[in-house]
Amino acid sequence: MKTTRHATYNLNYHIVWIPKYRQSVLVSDVATRVRDILHEIADEKGLEIINLTVQPDHIHLFVSSPPKHAPSLLANWFKGISSRKYNHRYADHDGEKIKWARG
Repeated sequence: MKTTRHATYNLNYHIVWIPKYRQSVLVSDVATRVRDILHEIADEKGLEIINLTVQPDHIHLFVSSPPKHAPSLLANWFKGISSRKYNHRYADHDGEKIKWARG
């Protein structure tokens, strides 16, 4: 159990998302870079990643969050920030951008 000033909570969310067109782009260096970026986002936002699995065509993220964050906000953070960071850091070198499917 975790606590804030106003609550005791144990909220865990399982978020799954896919690259646009379900392409198998999350392999080798790309998977490692995306994994590192997702951990950076969790650290910046004060979230705890319980489990993270990067498959070639999808990502499973099991994350713990305080009750002030809606699940949709968490999905927006992880998808939006990760694609921006990856594309900013690596797309110029590799030529391959990361785009996530909607939903």
